[in-house]
Amino acid sequence: MKIKVGFGFDVHQMREGHPFVVGGVKLEHHAGAFGHSDADVLAHAICDAILGAANLEDIGYHFPNTDDRWKGANSLDLLKHCVALIKEKGYELSNIDGMLCLEAPKIKPYIPQMKINIAEAAGISVDDVSIKATTNETMGFIGREEGVVAYAVCLIQKAD
Repeated sequence: MKIKVGFGFDVHQMREGHPFVVGGVKLEHHAGAFGHSDADVLAHAICDAILGAANLEDIGYHFPNTDDRWKGANSLDLLKHCVALIKEKGYELSNIDGMLCLEAPKIKPYIPQMKINIAEAAGISVDDVSIKATTNETMGFIGREEGVVAYAVCLIQKAD
């Protein structure tokens, strides 16, 4: 069996009055992540981890922010597409581990639904999706709530 690991990272600016979607869940907050799609930082980091594990470039290669087809796109749809791409190469997604870094809002109440959304989009069990969150201890652009960051790792495998 061939096993590969992928790492993903994403960052988005926060804008007052903008929707804040993370893991397919709209968070209650005065500001939200801004980007070409729905700016779901967690889904984007997961996409990059999956694509990287299969050596399929990155999210910007597949969904460039210069292409109007992706303007306002639901990032869970992008995740579904990334999983389909690795399946074309004979890989199956085994698990996802995601980490959010932001000062507010508190993420814990939203994690169960985020896990369900990501598991459904990725075609894996909720038990194979981990999501955690931390703050930046009020330091830097994250601490000033100017941006949000997500990291993700995943494991993919295929039979030899």
